[in-house]
Amino acid sequence: MPPVWDGRPVLDPGSVVEAERIQQELRKRLDLSNCLEVAPTLVAGVDVSYDKGSTRIVAAAVVFDLGTGVEVESAVVSGEVSFPYVPGLLAFREVPIVLEALARLARRPDVVVCDGYGVAHPRRFGLACHLGVVAGLPTFGVAKTPFVGAYEEPGSRRGEWSPLCDGDEVLGRVLRTRTGVKPVFVSVGHRTGLEQASAITLDLSQRYRLPEVIRRADFLSREALR
Repeated sequence: MPPVWDGRPVLDPGSVVEAERIQQELRKRLDLSNCLEVAPTLVAGVDVSYDKGSTRIVAAAVVFDLGTGVEVESAVVSGEVSFPYVPGLLAFREVPIVLEALARLARRPDVVVCDGYGVAHPRRFGLACHLGVVAGLPTFGVAKTPFVGAYEEPGSRRGEWSPLCDGDEVLGRVLRTRTGVKPVFVSVGHRTGLEQASAITLDLSQRYRLPEVIRRADFLSREALR
């Protein structure tokens, strides 16, 4: 049974037009003012992999203890794609199975990191926003490439950043997680501040460009497809 909002399905639209309408409705529920009140301990990373030869899809959720940097649990779920690929509507392909993976975790994470976008989205409601609103969890997105917005290249040292903007609107940060390595694109999803999201991203990126929870989720989802 797909989650419903006000009696209507929010994850199983019958058309692209319906999906865009649902996206706009859910955006009204987005909370960008109430951020994490305390530093998070359990941080989950989620990612999805696709079987190019079929409709099979696999989602993985991995939880790290932010204080120790140790993985504490993970969950992997396999399913079938039920919505076509449409730029800007990726959440309708991925959020349903990501919710299943999160539901299999024994512990509720304090915040979830998505491999994708939050408000750095044409309709300001990317994957991280959608997941956060439907799951009721603080979320943010970390992407390898920009989707919308313009920016200046940040300084070359780890921790340096520049704003990702659409005109005067700040959509996120272009953040250097490794000195001399390409930056990542951080944007808030739900109930998480940009400063918080950036700090968590750096904490989780001690050895690699991408946060370790996302790298681990990507690895587990790909392994399950073999």
